[in-house]
Amino acid sequence: MTTTAEKPAGRKSVKPEAFDIVAIRSDFPLLQTQSHGKPLAYLDNAATSQKPQAVIAATARYYTNYNANIHRGVYKLSADATAAYEGAREKIAQFINAPSAKEIVFVRGATEAVNLVAATWGMDNIHSGDEIILSEMEHHSNIVPWQLLAQRTGAILKVIPITDTGELSLEHYQSLLSDRTRLVALTHVSNALGTINPVERIVAAAHARGIPSLIDGAQSIPHLAIDVQKIGCDFFVFSGHKLCAPTGIGALWAKHDLLEKMPPYQGGGDMISTVSFAGSTWNEVPHKFEAGTPHIAGAIGLGVAIDYLTGIGMDTIARYEHELLTYATEKMEKISGLRIIGTAPEKAAVISFVMDNIHPHDIGTIVDGEGVAIRTGHHCCQPLMDRYNIPATARASLAFYNTREDIDRLAAAIEKVKEVFA
Repeated sequence: MTTTAEKPAGRKSVKPEAFDIVAIRSDFPLLQTQSHGKPLAYLDNAATSQKPQAVIAATARYYTNYNANIHRGVYKLSADATAAYEGAREKIAQFINAPSAKEIVFVRGATEAVNLVAATWGMDNIHSGDEIILSEMEHHSNIVPWQLLAQRTGAILKVIPITDTGELSLEHYQSLLSDRTRLVALTHVSNALGTINPVERIVAAAHARGIPSLIDGAQSIPHLAIDVQKIGCDFFVFSGHKLCAPTGIGALWAKHDLLEKMPPYQGGGDMISTVSFAGSTWNEVPHKFEAGTPHIAGAIGLGVAIDYLTGIGMDTIARYEHELLTYATEKMEKISGLRIIGTAPEKAAVISFVMDNIHPHDIGTIVDGEGVAIRTGHHCCQPLMDRYNIPATARASLAFYNTREDIDRLAAAIEKVKEVFA
């Protein structure tokens, strides 16, 4: 769905052998900048991605040419804004192979999406003594909302342990499933380890016992082709800002029958059908969950980001990033005194590591001085850090616009870290 207000923007589909990294990098203005007087090597993509010019231009175009509120106005600006906003919803549905765009709820990001499910579906379906299964590698955003729900309802959290390599213990997972299990909530890809979890098998095992599932796709959707029908889950959440889109926008996908039964998350404008002091009725799905003026420019930007990534091809992106990951892993394994945390055979392009007698924050500071941006800390995964008995890691997370030269510069910067602490 497109209008004169916002045409699809992005690259024409390319074959893997035609992947032009120079041309792709030229699409990202921030990659042309310097840090500490040196060309920037941006390797913190698991935290947030950079934005292509097409997305930047689309958000500016909205504010410049047709800034208006949506759904409410009968004038042209409002109609154009509404069409672009709803067009983005259609693009998301196609991107994740959702059966209907009506199953896409715009939210601020994966965090809000998980909280929405916990506060609505969770409060209606989770009771005292019920069990929710999580994993040891979850981001805090997929732990704390369920803890809050458990505190309110008397439910119990069960945790799937992980192996030393960073893989889920599927045998232990099977043993956790019981007649009291009401939900399995799991990350698709670990933001701290890069592990790609076998979500189809995990969801199938839950469904065999009639247990619904929520998949946190914040780290998978930038790297893998997503098909929610193939995964089989009941809820899927993701953030736009990791997907080359603006911050403060994301989506919840949920099966239509679940959305119909769930109560509203927030009250306000646009989520209602009628209002009186005697009571109110709700708008149809998905608008029932979108109270107030939304992040219109963010949604439009997300739609254009999807155009851009689709033009390159998610399978092409996955192949290229896997090549980068292989190269980076081999490079890092050759550095004495460095240990990679998370060595599962199925990984996205994330390398977390520690160094002998050097705190990750010191690693990050020295590396930054060389123009290389990496993340250091617990990565909002404190239980995972406890599992490995470490306070933090340094993390290099790659994207399709990164290069082998970026990795070489990281390796050289790490050697400088060793020199400083020699």
